[in-house]
Amino acid sequence: MPLPLRAWINRVRRWIWHRLFFRVLFGERAHDGRPLPLTRLSPSTCIEHDENLVLADDVFIGHFNFIEASHGVRIDTGVQVTNFVSIVSHSSHRSLRLMGHEFHQLPDGGRPGFIGGPVHIGAFCFIGPHTVIEPHTTLGIGCLVLSHSRVRGHFPDFSVIGGAPAKVMGDTRDTDAVLLEKHPQWREHYEAWAKRGDGA
Repeated sequence: MPLPLRAWINRVRRWIWHRLFFRVLFGERAHDGRPLPLTRLSPSTCIEHDENLVLADDVFIGHFNFIEASHGVRIDTGVQVTNFVSIVSHSSHRSLRLMGHEFHQLPDGGRPGFIGGPVHIGAFCFIGPHTVIEPHTTLGIGCLVLSHSRVRGHFPDFSVIGGAPAKVMGDTRDTDAVLLEKHPQWREHYEAWAKRGDGA
């Protein structure tokens, strides 16, 4: 097969694959049936226990993410989850090592070493690629999580979060203030959610 024909076939295959499997469209429905017209979820994102995933509207979740919501995951309005992110509400690897082949039994008192707890991502947060958000994590509003971070715990509003384990490295309001000086026409819109504190 001549090279020009192979190149054309490859372009067509990529075009078809993108249109069928990677096109992110506006419009989802919440677990309780509410319409979410501004929410976009990549078809390549895997969601387990979606009945425990609470999504607000105007959320973007990109390609190749994993959301495990068995103990509850809440994602508020304006959140952007980039690509290759894991958001998990339980961790069982300690239990599996301790219990071996008996892991699938549920002993009185539960599995030793098992961690399960909710995750809450506050409004207008940004989650960078290749990040893991672990059980018992709360991100305040306006947080920025840097790529390749391992996030566990409670982080205040407007935190810049990074590292493995993650820690607070700055405040997003510092760069926001610089941008608002250059673009004052957006200050009212920014303050409408940032000062209220709930992102609603």
